[in-house]
Amino acid sequence: MTGQKRDIYLDNSATTRCFPEAAALMNEIFLEDYGNPSSMHHRGVTAERRVLEAKKTLAGLLKVKEKNLYFTSCGTESDNLAIIGGALAAQRRGRHLITTRIEHPAVLEAMKYLEAQGFEITYLGVDRDGLVSAEETAAAVRPDTILVSVMHTNNEIGSVQPIEEIGRAVKAVNPRVLFHVDAVQGFGKSLILPKRMHIDLLAASGHKIHGPKGVGLLYVADGVRLEPLLHGGGQQGGMRSGTENVPGIAGMALAAKLLCGNLDEDRQRLFAMKNRLIDRLREIPDIEFNGRTDETAAPHILSVRVRGVRAEVLLHALEDKGIYVSSGSACSSNHPRPSETLAAIGTPASEMDNSIRMSLSVMNTMEEMDAAAQAVGEIVPLLRKYIRR
Repeated sequence: MTGQKRDIYLDNSATTRCFPEAAALMNEIFLEDYGNPSSMHHRGVTAERRVLEAKKTLAGLLKVKEKNLYFTSCGTESDNLAIIGGALAAQRRGRHLITTRIEHPAVLEAMKYLEAQGFEITYLGVDRDGLVSAEETAAAVRPDTILVSVMHTNNEIGSVQPIEEIGRAVKAVNPRVLFHVDAVQGFGKSLILPKRMHIDLLAASGHKIHGPKGVGLLYVADGVRLEPLLHGGGQQGGMRSGTENVPGIAGMALAAKLLCGNLDEDRQRLFAMKNRLIDRLREIPDIEFNGRTDETAAPHILSVRVRGVRAEVLLHALEDKGIYVSSGSACSSNHPRPSETLAAIGTPASEMDNSIRMSLSVMNTMEEMDAAAQAVGEIVPLLRKYIRR
């Protein structure tokens, strides 16, 4: 509609707008190359070629072999297949796993499931910036440890873990321990090379990188055995049965290619917008930031703690102005509970409900940063005044 004010979308860690090129490619496959990639006729072969082309693209971006990549329905499934499948396959060597207290629910809930099956889990703490110590991780490795899981980029506060250092330290203690990394928030925003970083299992998701929902990726290093979670037609070498989501796979690969093709330039632009937002928000009294705000953190995630204002109230007040943010991880937003990440970094109990997450993408602009900060500056004093009455 002509003259309609554009919304300001700052919830890109929950999901991103699909690149038009990826959406167009998917539509083409939906309408033309719609065959089942397991079929032996021409349309099936054409669909299979789409999958193989996507795998080649993604393998090139990660600098890994195409045969080491598997497609799933989402990042959660990739994490579950890596953790549960890895633990079940390796349980004869031990039943001890290590993770951190700030992982995504896709990891923490998988760990809880394994605990109920008799596995033992060690949960590592983090410092006030949300960072895991490589030394403490390595020190937690025992003779019966079979898997270590540390996320690349935290989805709530944007802390970026020293993955290569952690991987090296763990492998120095025991080369057979599997190192799993949830890279759902990091892939496409940071350079991630599994082989260089000593990663055995790496999860990514299409809809976090301007691709479609309903498709995920799992890298499995040579020699790593996983117990499949899905049983059926034996697709993808029996690792993940089920008809491949050909349009989604192709769309994810094209989105990744477009995003990673300008990685350095986009990172600097994201940091510039994030820094502008930080500078403007700092003008508002009693506002603090959770985690680091320098360039050692993620370029696209900012966790803002607004004293005296509940996150949900501020979120809806901003929504009324066409500005979309989050009160935490969207994956658990329908089931409100205290943030384990904020608790782990030492957030005071009285301020646990005062944080919003503003997450950026390459589709945002500097003008939107100014408008969002101005809106927060106008809303917060009014909300505080109303609360004090």
